[in-house]
Amino acid sequence: MAREQLEVLSALDAAKTQWYHFTAIVIAGMGFFTDAYDLFCISLVTKLLGRVYYYRAGAPDPGSLPPNVAAAVNGVAFCGTLSGQLFFGWLGDRMGRKRVYGMTLMCMVLCSLASGLSFGSTPASVMATLCFFRFWLGFGIGGDYPLSATIMSEYANKKTRGAFIAAVFAMQGFGILTGGVVTLVVSAAFRAAFDAPAYQDGAVASTPPQADYVWRVILMFGAIPALLTYYWRMKMPETARYTALVAKNAKQAAADMSKVLQVDIADDSKDPAPSDGDRNSFGLFSGEFLRRHGLHLLGTATCWFLLDIAFYSQNLFQKDIFTAIHWIPKAKTMSALEEVHRIARAQTLIALCGTVPGYWFTVFLIDRIGRFWIQLCGFFFMAVFMLGLAFPYHHWTTPGNHVGFVVLYGLTFFFANFGPNSTTFIVPAEIFPARLRSTCHGISAAAGKLGAIVGSFGFLYLAQNQDVKLVDHGYKAGIGVRNSLFILAACNFLGMGFTFLAPESNGISLEELSGENDDETSATPAHARTVPV
Repeated sequence: MAREQLEVLSALDAAKTQWYHFTAIVIAGMGFFTDAYDLFCISLVTKLLGRVYYYRAGAPDPGSLPPNVAAAVNGVAFCGTLSGQLFFGWLGDRMGRKRVYGMTLMCMVLCSLASGLSFGSTPASVMATLCFFRFWLGFGIGGDYPLSATIMSEYANKKTRGAFIAAVFAMQGFGILTGGVVTLVVSAAFRAAFDAPAYQDGAVASTPPQADYVWRVILMFGAIPALLTYYWRMKMPETARYTALVAKNAKQAAADMSKVLQVDIADDSKDPAPSDGDRNSFGLFSGEFLRRHGLHLLGTATCWFLLDIAFYSQNLFQKDIFTAIHWIPKAKTMSALEEVHRIARAQTLIALCGTVPGYWFTVFLIDRIGRFWIQLCGFFFMAVFMLGLAFPYHHWTTPGNHVGFVVLYGLTFFFANFGPNSTTFIVPAEIFPARLRSTCHGISAAAGKLGAIVGSFGFLYLAQNQDVKLVDHGYKAGIGVRNSLFILAACNFLGMGFTFLAPESNGISLEELSGENDDETSATPAHARTVPV
């Protein structure tokens, strides 16, 4: 028989959507806006970094980052993010969500600014400094994943919880879009002020000295939205579920929520702390956790891992794919600033037409369709469209056919975001106990970032042309973009299978999902089933 739920938690589950819910979405969402901007803006400027710092006199093509440097610049932030997700996820369950929330944001602000101020007397020292600050930038970003998801899930009512968490994550789309827009504006301003010829018409003059400021301004801009929301994060009260279920102070939880939500919450201090024999006090590494939530954690972590291999491979290396299909001209036919502008324009178009709409389809439909079907169908259609790109790949690379490629490519992003990219963020914030929720979300997210590392480092080498004569300078021949797309499609099919390990959480209270309402003699919660009915 289930224990009577705390009054404050029942009130939260039944509360109508109010202004503070939207305030919380914006406060948490601006962190994700900054996360996405900082993680993906680097892909817009890596070509420029190669031209500025690795110019090769007499070479037929502009300078490019050496393979090891390119891998480090693209992937080091993910290493930091993985570390931050594990550390801050654990810390959020130990110290409370609110106390840790400000730390992550300030880390992002300081490291965004420091990344743009990277210094050194040689190209290697500048890149080393940049990588150092981007690692710690990623560390702060990593903390935002489990904390933002957990805070929003614990504030929300059970009827619209999915939409609220999805809306926080959807700010990632605006962050990606803003990265492209900022790069367009900055590169256009510098092009207008410092006109330069194409590389083939003047190798040295094609990269004016002022181009070194462009990438710095773009990276530093990411500090602004995070800084603007710092004060409001510090004003947020601790979530009622943490205060009541973890800190064991139901009276304080009721008082906190009464300040920000227009609900009548009776004082409920009668709930005793669990006895020593309470099976709901099990730890992460206990047999009881393994029995109740082991498959759930395997499902959320593996799905996120497989999704991020595909998602980050596509996002970080759009510029290379667009060049391969001749949507972006060859580098030697452009100046450095023109190349940056064209890359930003292409990625902004994909974000506007595919990435952002996918997020908001999830927001509007997740509490109607459910998490399971959105994730399953998202993985399926991502795989289908990737195969649609891969099988006739030679057709797409011939002149005049790149429009069809871009449409299918954009659809893979649409179904990533109206699919597993959103649901893998949402589900781990709902199905685990309050005292382990942030930790388990951090573990799932860290598995995702491990996938992003595999994707960012692996795709960098694998996507190189199979013809040794056509590979980028410093690289060995790879398997090509076409075969890389086959591998990414296979990851999506695997993701479909692991989707069945996580329960459907639509419309169910967090306490029912985690089994925290079950007494000592109850079996595994009914909602721990892994296939929705």
